[in-house]
Amino acid sequence: MIELLTSHYTYVLVFVLLGLGIYMTIASENLVKKLIGVSLFQTAIFLFFISMAYIEGGSAPIVPAEADPGRLMVASPLPQVIVLTAIVVGIALTAVGLALVIRIYAEYGTLREDTLREVRADE
Repeated sequence: MIELLTSHYTYVLVFVLLGLGIYMTIASENLVKKLIGVSLFQTAIFLFFISMAYIEGGSAPIVPAEADPGRLMVASPLPQVIVLTAIVVGIALTAVGLALVIRIYAEYGTLREDTLREVRADE
């Protein structure tokens, strides 16, 4: 069991980050902490995609003309491209979320979800 954990430590880190992200998103009452939890969750997914794309002994997908294609081990660039796109989308999502949090704080004076529900119920 210990050997499995030490050889696949990135997957352990993925599950720790997933758990922290989900916990922060669900358990926190503060909207900024919820956004941090979503960001941690996204980071775990990015790490998972990159970890799955790793090929031991693999090289960049540039094949020289004299190489034997049957024996060549190359890593696929597709997961890195997907993660790069997801990082850009994640940054945009975080920026929009923080802009909404700023507007909510300016309007209601709090970032606690339970207080916001009470204020909205009174209106």
